[in-house]
Amino acid sequence: MRVAIAGAGAVGRSIARELIENGHQVLLIDKNPSSIRPERVPHAEWLLADSCELSSLAEAQLGKCDVVIAATGDDKANLVTSLLAKTEFGVPRTVGRVNHPNNEWLFTEAWGVDVNVSTPRIMSALVEEAVSIGDLVRLFTFRQGNANLVELTLSADSPFVGTPAGLVPFPDNCALVTILRDGQVYTPEAEQPLESGDELLFVVPAEVEAELEHLLSPGHHPN
Repeated sequence: MRVAIAGAGAVGRSIARELIENGHQVLLIDKNPSSIRPERVPHAEWLLADSCELSSLAEAQLGKCDVVIAATGDDKANLVTSLLAKTEFGVPRTVGRVNHPNNEWLFTEAWGVDVNVSTPRIMSALVEEAVSIGDLVRLFTFRQGNANLVELTLSADSPFVGTPAGLVPFPDNCALVTILRDGQVYTPEAEQPLESGDELLFVVPAEVEAELEHLLSPGHHPN
């Protein structure tokens, strides 16, 4: 997979290293000459250019990229980069970094952003996840699919502790994708019983979240 990252600061470089370690091709783009430090990510391609300029993105051959990550420290630049990548070059997947929470509402498909990543939201979600058992916590929003990645830690008095996953009447349009247990990641199988303390990760539309949380809550009594 070929990935272009706009913004070669600490965030962009960290993302690049991770992607390269996973076998992907990475191009780092930055308009600041002092940020062009190939020795810091030697296996990446580097381009001194303004990602908000159409000519720069053409030089970067964005049309050959599978993903563009707008990771600068400027929300305006991230929005423009995402919009150009999507509308002018048809990049299949765009990810926009949100620096200021008040701007999060702008990072939508209308601006060419498929997925927005807001550090404050992720941090608050992780705090909630660490202290909440039995409460549903939204971790991530998938803009294109109108769905969320949510987590719920199963409490000991949930009515479905010991019930095989395939027999739990999860709401329609709700998918259990992963079970985290004792530091291990499990692919849910129909015959696998749920255990107290399991961290259940679901992909679910926002309008179904409350129904899912109520289903797994201690006060729910299955028919």
